[in-house]
Amino acid sequence: MSRTLQLTEQLISLPSVTPEDAGCLELLADALIPLGFECERLDSGPEDFRVRNLWAKHRTGPVLEAQSAIGSDKPVLVFAGHTDVVPPGPLNQWSSPPFVPMHRNGRLYGRGASDMKTSIAAFVVALEEFLQATPEPAFDIALLLTSDEEGPSVDGTKVVVEALRQRGERLDWCIVGEPTSVNQTGDMIKNGRRGTMSGKLTVNGIQGHIAYPQLARNPIHEALPALAELAATVWDRGNAFFPPTSWQISNIHGGTGASNVIPGHVVIDFNFRFSTESTAESLQRRVHEVLDRHGIEYSLVWTVGGQPFLTEPGTLVHAVQAAIKDETGLDTELSTTGGTSDGRFIAQICPQVIELGPPNASIHKIDEYIAVADIEPLKNIYRKTLEQLQQAQAGRSAAPVLHAA
Repeated sequence: MSRTLQLTEQLISLPSVTPEDAGCLELLADALIPLGFECERLDSGPEDFRVRNLWAKHRTGPVLEAQSAIGSDKPVLVFAGHTDVVPPGPLNQWSSPPFVPMHRNGRLYGRGASDMKTSIAAFVVALEEFLQATPEPAFDIALLLTSDEEGPSVDGTKVVVEALRQRGERLDWCIVGEPTSVNQTGDMIKNGRRGTMSGKLTVNGIQGHIAYPQLARNPIHEALPALAELAATVWDRGNAFFPPTSWQISNIHGGTGASNVIPGHVVIDFNFRFSTESTAESLQRRVHEVLDRHGIEYSLVWTVGGQPFLTEPGTLVHAVQAAIKDETGLDTELSTTGGTSDGRFIAQICPQVIELGPPNASIHKIDEYIAVADIEPLKNIYRKTLEQLQQAQAGRSAAPVLHAA
């Protein structure tokens, strides 16, 4: 059994249903400390919903006392991930217990196999191999791990990022181990994500008997023209990396349940998934303009779940592309599709963030699995990305310095 497979199975066996960590971070710290990582816990949240967070930093070479608070002057690569998993659902529908790793037909089954305990194991083993061969890399390495990605995402990565920001910690590159691949590990990476913003719109009317509409004011009728205009609006046309911004209604709640009562209000839940061509502020302004123009009486509460981020081809993307090509022969596809991830928080303090992990066909499903054949290539891609960055940094430091005449 490979080291990566062994560590993956150990992690799967720990029932870390969000926000529980179930000992995953202790297991990982035990593997990282002998490699020279300083492991710091930044747990957060109320005691009945305590989130476990680990910030592990590997610094190379001597660090001056003045630098000790914020690290060295070398660039920093961060691997980010989450140990928490979604609930398994009905246990009797699983072919085998969700927290007992099982092998069938070339697959490893268990909750978290694909999302994302294999990625975490693969990165740790990649670090073991890389640091053994390169004990003094040209960049610093860190891991940011949380047990609050599948949950509210309030006391996890978001809290750690804010702590790092206050310290002035430097982050240059980040790889998030989300399952991004489609058919084979490495066939797709995410070099950005759309922003997400929700609105809860309450349109007020006057409740009354349905037989006397002149004595009432129907908020559903009044809202419909504005909703139709919002649904038909072209918010932007996207760009080379993002599809156009979309606006979708998710829920409409109105009425008393009686068929002869005009309701006094209606509540509409909607969501934007927006590209870098729009901002949360510009979208909010345009929505209010439509609602105000239609003259309806309303209140609107906004929740910005995450800003969009984009990493254009550069040092990190090129390193990952070269590693995938070398390991699999694939020309990976850059994509910004799908939902959100903790990359939205890290991108606030890190200029280059990508997501790379195994195929995602079974994530959050009954009988979640990963093909065993995808595990070692993932670890090798992570290690080869480290090697590519090492070569890039070594080449940069060896380049002659040109001075103006």
